[in-house]
Amino acid sequence: MNLNSKSESYAKAGVDITAGYRAVELMKEHIAKTSTAGVMSGIGGFGGLFELDLTGISKPVLVSGTDGVGTKLKLAFEADKHDTIGIDCVAMCVNDIICCGAKPLFFLDYIACGKNFPERIAEIVKGVCDGCVQSGAALIGGETAEMPGFYPEKEYDLAGYCTGVVDKDKIIDNKEMKAGDIVLALPSSGVHSNGFSLVRKVFDIESRSAKQPLEELGGKSILETLLTPTKIYVKPILALLEEVDVFAISHITGGGFYENIPRSIPDGLGVVIKEADVRVLPIFDMIEKEGNISRRDMFNTFNMGVGMSVVVAKEQAQKALEILKANGEEAYILGEVVESDKKIELV
Repeated sequence: MNLNSKSESYAKAGVDITAGYRAVELMKEHIAKTSTAGVMSGIGGFGGLFELDLTGISKPVLVSGTDGVGTKLKLAFEADKHDTIGIDCVAMCVNDIICCGAKPLFFLDYIACGKNFPERIAEIVKGVCDGCVQSGAALIGGETAEMPGFYPEKEYDLAGYCTGVVDKDKIIDNKEMKAGDIVLALPSSGVHSNGFSLVRKVFDIESRSAKQPLEELGGKSILETLLTPTKIYVKPILALLEEVDVFAISHITGGGFYENIPRSIPDGLGVVIKEADVRVLPIFDMIEKEGNISRRDMFNTFNMGVGMSVVVAKEQAQKALEILKANGEEAYILGEVVESDKKIELV
């Protein structure tokens, strides 16, 4: 900790430099757990250094992604629970870049807050580190910005950025997709990190009822259920790519089925999904009922229990399911690729 750097004038304006130093000290043990062979620098420098190991990669292509957590943060504030929201931040980035086959290499985070409470900042970063460990990425840098007057004292925003690498010849680009291919569903852990502006309109998260255990939610409260971290699919997908030809992957985020699945489908083809085959989680049924939301709007806003979809050849579908199961994913057949001018149909 730098004990020589302290500005009384800056502190009177609401920015405590020493709190930032304290936060860094508290987060170091968590960051150390994310270290991988490529990390060349510690936390605290002006830039994070990472050495690329290109063994087995003939034409390396770097793939980057950035995202935040959105208004799910409001639930973290209400529950005063900050140690898992960082997992969501990592997930939103790494789940995107794995869609083109990229292996995450490193991650950086950005936290903007009204007041730097070192212990809370360390909790947030712990979640980021947990997400990095789950995805095999190293946390090599970040920034905490104390912004009094811009954010309320007890609120913050969180965003992240990741870079991965994929061999150019192995980029998933849907060029080999054809009618008859099978769409697999990888289950979500819950609402993940999208649609929370609507969720907060449906549920009064500040009410006592939102914090009461409910049998239909497995004994968890609505608030606790909604805060369930976004599942990270990197390691199961990388294992799948080792043994199966994958034609397309979609990360089901904001816009639900109708926006995200078509992004990976080429012109002339479409996906047909039987709505009855979707394993909808109880929390979505509650949202639909309490909010009086149409079924189509539900599928056009939320993941509905499917966090990621994967397209493989029909003859490799069973093998893909077995590989995913061996890697902790209870995947199932979601639909089929057909010749169509409609990218997606729910029937």
